[in-house]
Amino acid sequence: MLALPATLGAMLLSWWIYVPIHELFHAWGCLLTGGTVSRLEIASTYGGIWVAFVVPYVVPSSEYAGRLSGFVTGGSDSVYLVTVFAPYVLTLLVGLPLLRLAQRTANPLILGAAVPVAYSPFISLTGDYYELGSILVSRILAPWWPQAVLQWRSDDLPKLLGARFGSGAGNALAGDALGIAGSVALGTLLAFGTYQAGVWIADRLMAASGDSSLSSRQRADV
Repeated sequence: MLALPATLGAMLLSWWIYVPIHELFHAWGCLLTGGTVSRLEIASTYGGIWVAFVVPYVVPSSEYAGRLSGFVTGGSDSVYLVTVFAPYVLTLLVGLPLLRLAQRTANPLILGAAVPVAYSPFISLTGDYYELGSILVSRILAPWWPQAVLQWRSDDLPKLLGARFGSGAGNALAGDALGIAGSVALGTLLAFGTYQAGVWIADRLMAASGDSSLSSRQRADV
């Protein structure tokens, strides 16, 4: 009877903790690959005020839960890709292993804690994963459609669609629609790929843990 409230409570707490860590990983990914960071927005609801005391480039205000709004990649798409993808290392190494552990132990607290991190690629289909897809698609097509780099890249797909195709927007071309659709499709594939890679890692970790436990029992029996 208490399993559902426990799962939901752990899920909410996990989400509240995960949001600022997610945003910090964006910044750290940029910095570790040679970029620079000047402004990372984290809403005060998610502890932005406290994080700002420790991290100088954090601003405790945002129209989003959090957003890396000031960063420079030096024109490198490699730095840009790492910057966007960096938080999903947590999906691979924390979220999916925790989800597998929750399934093995039937622990509602672990399940709730795992869900936001494990499923974050799908939560971010119109955000980070659209952005990942748009970076790759626009770079591939830039020799034939130079404006793609400026017109298709965004971390907010609904806002981009409004700007490109909404009332009062400029003259968007069919090529823009195809490019954005291709970016959505590729971003979705990348999200599923991230999830499946995390499942593979989690299964390997669970198998290793099982082998270790078995070896320990065997040694105890000798």
